[in-house]
Amino acid sequence: MFGIMNFEVFLVTAILLNLTPGTDTMYIVSRSISQGRSAGIYSALGISAGIVVHTFLAAFGLSVILMKSDFLFNLIKLAGAFYLAYLGIKMILAKNKTKQEQSMPNTSNKKIFLQGMITNVTNPKVALFFLAFLPQFIHTNSGVSTPAPFIILGLTFTLTGGIWCLITVYFSSMATSKLRGNTKVSTVLNKLTGIVFIAMGIKLLQTKAAS
Repeated sequence: MFGIMNFEVFLVTAILLNLTPGTDTMYIVSRSISQGRSAGIYSALGISAGIVVHTFLAAFGLSVILMKSDFLFNLIKLAGAFYLAYLGIKMILAKNKTKQEQSMPNTSNKKIFLQGMITNVTNPKVALFFLAFLPQFIHTNSGVSTPAPFIILGLTFTLTGGIWCLITVYFSSMATSKLRGNTKVSTVLNKLTGIVFIAMGIKLLQTKAAS
Protein backbone atom coordinates (compact mmCIF):
# COMPACT_ATOMS: atom_id res chain seq x y z
CA MET A 1 0.00 0.00 0.00
CA PHE A 2 1.23 3.52 -0.91
CA GLY A 3 4.22 1.87 -2.59
CA ILE A 4 5.61 0.61 0.73
CA MET A 5 6.88 -2.93 1.15
CA ASN A 6 7.83 -4.90 4.28
CA PHE A 7 6.41 -2.26 6.59
CA GLU A 8 6.59 -4.63 9.57
CA VAL A 9 10.32 -5.11 8.98
CA PHE A 10 10.73 -1.35 8.69
CA LEU A 11 8.91 -0.80 11.98
CA VAL A 12 11.06 -3.29 13.88
CA THR A 13 14.24 -1.91 12.30
CA ALA A 14 13.23 1.66 13.10
CA ILE A 15 12.64 0.78 16.75
CA LEU A 16 16.00 -0.98 17.00
CA LEU A 17 17.77 1.96 15.37
CA ASN A 18 16.09 4.39 17.75
CA LEU A 19 17.20 2.27 20.71
CA THR A 20 20.81 2.55 19.54
CA PRO A 21 22.50 5.53 21.29
CA GLY A 22 23.42 8.28 18.88
CA THR A 23 23.95 12.04 18.65
CA ASP A 24 20.29 12.86 19.27
CA THR A 25 20.16 10.61 22.33
CA MET A 26 23.31 12.20 23.75
CA TYR A 27 21.86 15.65 23.19
CA ILE A 28 18.56 14.82 24.90
CA VAL A 29 20.17 13.01 27.82
CA SER A 30 22.57 15.89 28.38
CA ARG A 31 19.72 18.40 28.44
CA SER A 32 17.65 16.21 30.77
CA ILE A 33 20.49 15.66 33.22
CA SER A 34 21.61 19.27 33.40
CA GLN A 35 18.30 21.15 33.05
CA GLY A 36 15.56 18.74 34.01
CA ARG A 37 12.58 16.95 32.53
CA SER A 38 10.95 19.97 30.91
CA ALA A 39 14.12 20.86 28.99
CA GLY A 40 14.52 17.22 28.00
CA ILE A 41 10.96 16.98 26.70
CA TYR A 42 11.25 20.15 24.61
CA SER A 43 14.63 18.97 23.29
CA ALA A 44 13.05 15.65 22.29
CA LEU A 45 10.18 17.45 20.57
CA GLY A 46 12.67 19.68 18.77
CA ILE A 47 14.70 16.68 17.61
CA SER A 48 11.48 15.03 16.37
CA ALA A 49 10.55 18.19 14.48
CA GLY A 50 13.97 18.13 12.85
CA ILE A 51 13.42 14.54 11.72
CA VAL A 52 10.09 15.60 10.20
CA VAL A 53 11.98 18.27 8.23
CA HIS A 54 14.45 15.65 6.99
CA THR A 55 11.49 13.43 6.05
CA PHE A 56 10.02 16.07 3.77
CA LEU A 57 13.44 16.96 2.34
CA ALA A 58 13.96 13.31 1.41
CA ALA A 59 10.38 12.99 0.13
CA PHE A 60 10.73 15.91 -2.27
CA GLY A 61 14.27 15.10 -3.37
CA LEU A 62 16.08 18.01 -1.77
CA SER A 63 18.32 15.67 0.21
CA VAL A 64 19.61 14.25 -3.07
CA ILE A 65 20.94 17.70 -3.94
CA LEU A 66 22.63 17.86 -0.55
CA MET A 67 24.18 14.42 -1.03
CA LYS A 68 25.57 15.32 -4.47
CA SER A 69 26.87 18.78 -3.56
CA ASP A 70 30.05 18.77 -1.48
CA PHE A 71 29.74 22.52 -1.01
CA LEU A 72 26.23 22.38 0.47
CA PHE A 73 27.09 19.32 2.53
CA ASN A 74 30.13 20.98 4.09
CA LEU A 75 28.27 24.27 4.55
CA ILE A 76 25.47 22.63 6.53
CA LYS A 77 27.96 20.48 8.42
CA LEU A 78 29.94 23.55 9.48
CA ALA A 79 26.78 25.39 10.48
CA GLY A 80 25.66 22.47 12.65
CA ALA A 81 29.08 22.00 14.24
CA PHE A 82 29.49 25.69 15.06
CA TYR A 83 25.95 25.84 16.44
CA LEU A 84 26.63 22.92 18.79
CA ALA A 85 29.91 24.54 19.83
CA TYR A 86 28.07 27.83 20.45
CA LEU A 87 25.52 26.09 22.69
CA GLY A 88 28.31 24.27 24.52
CA ILE A 89 30.38 27.40 25.16
CA LYS A 90 27.25 29.26 26.28
CA MET A 91 26.49 26.56 28.87
CA ILE A 92 30.10 26.42 30.08
CA LEU A 93 30.24 30.20 30.60
CA ALA A 94 26.78 30.44 32.19
CA LYS A 95 26.82 31.92 35.70
CA ASN A 96 25.55 30.11 38.77
CA LYS A 97 21.77 30.21 39.21
CA THR A 98 19.69 29.97 42.31
CA LYS A 99 17.14 27.19 42.66
CA GLN A 100 14.36 29.63 41.82
CA GLU A 101 16.12 30.86 38.69
CA GLN A 102 16.53 27.30 37.45
CA SER A 103 12.78 27.13 36.82
CA MET A 104 12.40 27.84 33.11
CA PRO A 105 9.60 29.98 31.64
CA ASN A 106 7.71 29.02 28.50
CA THR A 107 9.91 31.26 26.36
CA SER A 108 12.97 29.27 27.40
CA ASN A 109 11.19 26.02 26.55
CA LYS A 110 10.43 27.36 23.07
CA LYS A 111 14.09 28.27 22.69
CA ILE A 112 15.16 24.78 23.77
CA PHE A 113 12.71 23.30 21.24
CA LEU A 114 14.19 25.40 18.43
CA GLN A 115 17.73 24.55 19.49
CA GLY A 116 16.92 20.83 19.35
CA MET A 117 15.32 21.18 15.93
CA ILE A 118 18.21 23.23 14.52
CA THR A 119 20.74 20.74 15.91
CA ASN A 120 19.00 17.91 14.05
CA VAL A 121 18.28 19.80 10.82
CA THR A 122 21.90 20.96 10.49
CA ASN A 123 23.20 17.39 10.77
CA PRO A 124 23.67 16.25 7.14
CA LYS A 125 24.34 12.74 8.39
CA VAL A 126 20.62 12.41 9.19
CA ALA A 127 19.70 13.43 5.64
CA LEU A 128 22.08 10.86 4.17
CA PHE A 129 20.72 8.20 6.52
CA PHE A 130 17.16 8.84 5.34
CA LEU A 131 18.21 8.58 1.70
CA ALA A 132 20.00 5.30 2.34
CA PHE A 133 17.43 3.74 4.68
CA LEU A 134 13.93 4.68 3.51
CA PRO A 135 14.24 3.64 -0.18
CA GLN A 136 14.87 0.03 0.91
CA PHE A 137 11.19 -0.20 1.87
CA ILE A 138 9.71 1.53 -1.18
CA HIS A 139 8.66 -0.29 -4.36
CA THR A 140 10.69 1.10 -7.24
CA ASN A 141 8.36 -0.40 -9.85
CA SER A 142 5.03 0.23 -8.13
CA GLY A 143 4.17 3.16 -10.34
CA VAL A 144 3.85 5.41 -7.28
CA SER A 145 5.44 8.77 -8.06
CA THR A 146 4.18 10.71 -5.04
CA PRO A 147 6.24 11.49 -1.94
CA ALA A 148 3.69 9.59 0.20
CA PRO A 149 5.90 6.51 0.87
CA PHE A 150 8.78 8.67 2.14
CA ILE A 151 6.44 10.74 4.30
CA ILE A 152 4.68 7.73 5.84
CA LEU A 153 7.93 5.94 6.61
CA GLY A 154 9.60 9.10 7.88
CA LEU A 155 6.72 9.99 10.19
CA THR A 156 6.65 6.41 11.48
CA PHE A 157 10.36 6.67 12.26
CA THR A 158 9.71 10.02 13.95
CA LEU A 159 6.92 8.57 16.10
CA THR A 160 8.91 5.56 17.31
CA GLY A 161 11.94 7.74 17.94
CA GLY A 162 9.89 10.37 19.76
CA ILE A 163 8.41 7.80 22.14
CA TRP A 164 11.86 6.42 22.95
CA CYS A 165 13.26 9.93 23.46
CA LEU A 166 10.51 10.79 25.96
CA ILE A 167 11.21 7.57 27.87
CA THR A 168 14.88 8.49 27.92
CA VAL A 169 14.04 11.97 29.19
CA TYR A 170 11.91 10.61 32.01
CA PHE A 171 14.51 8.23 33.41
CA SER A 172 17.58 10.43 32.93
CA SER A 173 15.91 13.47 34.52
CA MET A 174 14.49 11.40 37.38
CA ALA A 175 17.88 9.88 38.15
CA THR A 176 19.50 13.31 38.57
CA SER A 177 16.63 15.37 40.03
CA LYS A 178 18.22 15.61 43.50
CA LEU A 179 21.59 16.57 42.06
CA ARG A 180 20.06 19.48 40.13
CA GLY A 181 18.60 20.79 43.40
CA ASN A 182 22.15 21.58 44.50
CA THR A 183 23.28 24.84 42.87
CA LYS A 184 26.95 23.87 42.66
CA VAL A 185 26.21 20.42 41.25
CA SER A 186 23.73 21.94 38.78
CA THR A 187 26.45 24.30 37.56
CA VAL A 188 28.87 21.41 37.08
CA LEU A 189 26.21 19.46 35.15
CA ASN A 190 25.65 22.44 32.86
CA LYS A 191 29.37 22.74 32.17
CA LEU A 192 29.68 19.01 31.48
CA THR A 193 26.72 19.29 29.10
CA GLY A 194 28.50 22.15 27.36
CA ILE A 195 31.58 19.97 26.91
CA VAL A 196 29.41 17.18 25.48
CA PHE A 197 27.86 19.61 22.98
CA ILE A 198 31.29 20.80 21.84
CA ALA A 199 32.41 17.17 21.45
CA MET A 200 29.30 16.48 19.36
CA GLY A 201 30.18 19.44 17.14
CA ILE A 202 33.70 18.10 16.63
CA LYS A 203 32.30 14.68 15.77
CA LEU A 204 29.92 16.26 13.27
CA LEU A 205 32.87 17.92 11.54
CA GLN A 206 34.28 14.46 10.87
CA THR A 207 31.18 13.44 8.91
CA LYS A 208 31.89 12.86 5.23
CA ALA A 209 29.54 13.09 2.30
CA ALA A 210 28.50 9.89 0.57
CA SER A 211 30.74 9.14 -2.38
